[in-house]
Parts: sequence; structure tokens; C-alpha cells
Amino acid sequence: MSKPALIHEAEKITPDWLTEVLNFAGISGRVDSFTSNSIGTGQVGENVRFELKGEGNLPNSIVGKFASNDPVSKQTGVQLQNYVKEVFFYNELAASVEIQTPQVHYADIIAETHDFAIIMEDLAPGEQGDQIKGCSVDDAALALEALAKLHGPRWGDRSLEHYELLAPRKVEEPDPAKSIYQMVQAGFLEKYANRLVNADHEMVMGVGGMMEEYADFKGEKTLIHIDYRLDNMMFGGPYPLAVVDWQSISLGCAFNDLSYFMGTSLRPDDRAANEEALLKLYLDVLKSYDVTMKWDQAWTLYRRYAPAGLIMAVIASMIVGETERGNDMFMAMATRSSQMSSELESLKVLASN
Repeated sequence: MSKPALIHEAEKITPDWLTEVLNFAGISGRVDSFTSNSIGTGQVGENVRFELKGEGNLPNSIVGKFASNDPVSKQTGVQLQNYVKEVFFYNELAASVEIQTPQVHYADIIAETHDFAIIMEDLAPGEQGDQIKGCSVDDAALALEALAKLHGPRWGDRSLEHYELLAPRKVEEPDPAKSIYQMVQAGFLEKYANRLVNADHEMVMGVGGMMEEYADFKGEKTLIHIDYRLDNMMFGGPYPLAVVDWQSISLGCAFNDLSYFMGTSLRPDDRAANEEALLKLYLDVLKSYDVTMKWDQAWTLYRRYAPAGLIMAVIASMIVGETERGNDMFMAMATRSSQMSSELESLKVLASN
């Protein structure tokens, strides 16, 4: 059976097309009708739940992901290759790692326009993590166990460099994150001036001056998520935890993901009281993939990447469409990561590289 032709707009999807997609994925039956509604809190993508009626072995519902309806956010998704990367991950890489993701029935994209559709398992009645509220230490432990199952299978795997989307930046090429961060940091500080304390202002500027050192990592790399945080996690439902939103995958240091999660997803007091135990849990799971690391090295890398969430918040808040929840989310990420970076003296670690 040939792969169904792409329909990349949710409002143009038909019962016949969904039937083709599900049959292509090995699910027998026929979709006679469906209802649809938008779900989730994505800034760059649009998620739609389709509740199905029909015959055969159909699921009650499925979820489709499409490009954002907001023109600013969509352009960001195109420029950063977010849509291309997510389709690539599900089609080429997901089977090679052990982290739990939704089962994907269909993923396709038009290379020239970046219009795409991903049709996947509905993770209901699982609940999306809440980036603003933060998570419990137990949920953080689940997330770090899962993270090791992403990093471990491809740790130090140089074959990843052969994929164009993951190929390392050439030495002579400018670091895009550095240039974007330094371009938007003044605007970020002005826009959110009344929501940041002096220490946050100083950390934003201090990180901006260390972006070259931050990007200069020469150790073993692996496949990383880049945006590993609560809004991209579903707790409960079909799985204890499933991770979504693979739009930013990269080849890099595993601690970029780990410190990013810890700095953005735990409340600062919980993070400070439990970070050593949680890091040891992550390292223990990595050992099952024959990846071992001395504690001093792991702790240094953890401190080094503490600004990861701040960097993402500064950049993303200035290049995607603005929403009230988005502003609250970026502030939670920025201020928590700023405090973490200060407490762990991350700028000193970067300066000593």
C-alpha cells in the first residue's frame, strides 16, 4: 500500500484520508465521520484531536500536528527547521532510542514549503505537564529516567553526524544561537523589565557575553531533545510518561537537556534540595547503556549548562507569536534558570573552560 498523499491543513482532512492513513499504519477499519478540536499549548505547532466514528479496529481518537496558524510562529518554525526536524525524528530516529513517544501513524512534509502533517496516537487521558506550575520531584525522576533512555542508545554515535539536519557546525560558521541571543537580549530585558529582578538582568547579560564558551563543547555527543520540559510531556494515560514535540532535535551534550529540564521544570527550592540525587539517578540509568561518567565531570557539566533554559526563554520569547500564557511560561523558565545559574556559578564554570 502506497503512502497517502499529504494533507497539511486540519480543516481539509476528510474521513477517507484518515481511513487511508490508519490503514497504511496497519489499523483496519473505516472512518465514517469525525469531530475535531484544538488541544495543547504549543507555540510553533498546531495540535488537533480527531474523535472518530466508523467501523473496524479504529482508535476512539487520534491527534494531528500541523504548522502553526500564527504567521510569526510559522516563519520561526520554517527558519529553524522545526517542522522538518520533527518529521525526520519520527521517520528516521525514534525507533533507535528507548524514550517513550506517542505511536506515529503518519508523518510527511513538503520540503519546499515546510507544510506537514503528523498523525499520532492520542495520549489521553494523560495530562500535559504544566511549565508554569512546575512538577513534583517524583515526576522529575520519571523525566530523568526517560531522558537517559533518549541519550544512552546513541551516546557517542558518530554516525549521527552523517544526517544533514544533525551535522555539526563547521568551525568557520557562526553559531546561530549566539547571534540570535545577542541580537534579542536587549529587547527581552526591555520587554520584561517589570518581571525580572536585578540578578536576572545581570545573568541575561552575563550569559550573552559567554555564548561562545557555552557553544564550545568538545566532549562526546548524543541525540538531544533541546526543549525537554514539562509542556512537552504527557503524564499518565497509555504510559507513565511520554515525550512529544521533537522539533528541535540536535547533536550535542546530554547535559544541555538535563540542566534545561531541571532549571525550567522544578521549583527552585525543590531543584536545589534534590538535584544531586536526581543527577545520580540519571547517571545510574545511563550505566545500562555502558555509559559511565565520574561524578565530578557530571556535576561540572550540569553546572555548565544551567543557563540552557534562560537562553531558550530569551530567544523563543522574542521570535514566536505572543500570548499571555506564553509570556508567563517564558518568565517561569527564565527566572528559574537564572537562579539556578547563579546558585551553581555557571558563568565561572564557563569562564574556566
